[in-house]
Amino acid sequence: MTSPDNAPSLSPSLSVDPAGDAKQGPLAPYHGAKPPAPAWFAPALAQEPERTFVTVAGAKIESLAWGARGKPGLLLMHGNAAHADWYSFIAPFFAERFRVASMSWSGMGGSDWRETYAVETFAEEALTVAREAGLFDGPVKPVFAAHSFGALTLRYLSVQHGHEIAGAIVLDSRTDMMGRPPPRPGETANRPGPPGAGDRTKPNNVYPTLEAALARFRLAPPQPCENHYLVDHIARLSLKRAPMPDGSGEGWTWKFDPFLFRNFSVSNPDALSGAPKCPLAMIWGARSAIIQMDRLGMMKSMEGRGPMLEIPDSGHHVMLDQPLALVTALDGLLQGWPNGWAQRP
Repeated sequence: MTSPDNAPSLSPSLSVDPAGDAKQGPLAPYHGAKPPAPAWFAPALAQEPERTFVTVAGAKIESLAWGARGKPGLLLMHGNAAHADWYSFIAPFFAERFRVASMSWSGMGGSDWRETYAVETFAEEALTVAREAGLFDGPVKPVFAAHSFGALTLRYLSVQHGHEIAGAIVLDSRTDMMGRPPPRPGETANRPGPPGAGDRTKPNNVYPTLEAALARFRLAPPQPCENHYLVDHIARLSLKRAPMPDGSGEGWTWKFDPFLFRNFSVSNPDALSGAPKCPLAMIWGARSAIIQMDRLGMMKSMEGRGPMLEIPDSGHHVMLDQPLALVTALDGLLQGWPNGWAQRP
């Protein structure tokens, strides 16, 4: 999850880190240059995905896919204000065994914005991407995994469509897989996002240069991340060209819809209730502020449902903090799970 400028903090219960004009992120010292990266990074990115769009409820949804059709399916879903390329250095490690895809929710990444957003529509986006990418063409049902805010949609999918998927993996999100009780019908207009998201009252800033934009890119909830090459990678793909407000030419702005949460609702909150209809698993960072808020509750809620894996020396953004450890955890999990895990009544 990211917090450029006054973007919402995407964690439940954490306040926004307010940004003044001089607020700088970890990429500022590089002055627009790419930070040095380890040897594994370039070969991973060299496995370029199939980049396509699918149309869902009138909006084009960005989809990335790796691996051959006909292999078991794996769908990777990101958090708020992020995009499909948060997994572009993770997914290639699974391309030999899986048909793996990632996607950008509407209002984020390269996907279209909507006038209104709903968890039910997000669920339709995920299922449509999975079908069009061929994740349902394999010998077994696909596995869906979601980070942070994306786990709200994963919760809906596990309750309402759990019979269609083999399992659901929650990547560092709250036990209940949502930041707070979802909005009731009629609560959509001008409603702020999850606690800590803040109320957006203006469009995203436009910066005159790519260097200036990259310098303002930060993670939310605030945390250090030593892997600046990964922060740089996702930051560059979070930006698009836009006219300067003063008419002086083109600059750079963020791709996500800053008013998404003001126009977000759950049409039927009861659809999020009930036991998931597929096995669950959880992976989280040992230093994650999200998990530390409700660690005991998480352990209790997951008891008997499925495996729980902790990534050492990682904060909330596990794919940035410990990318290879996350790959190892997912790979080990998928070697034998979800077969053999019984659901809790």
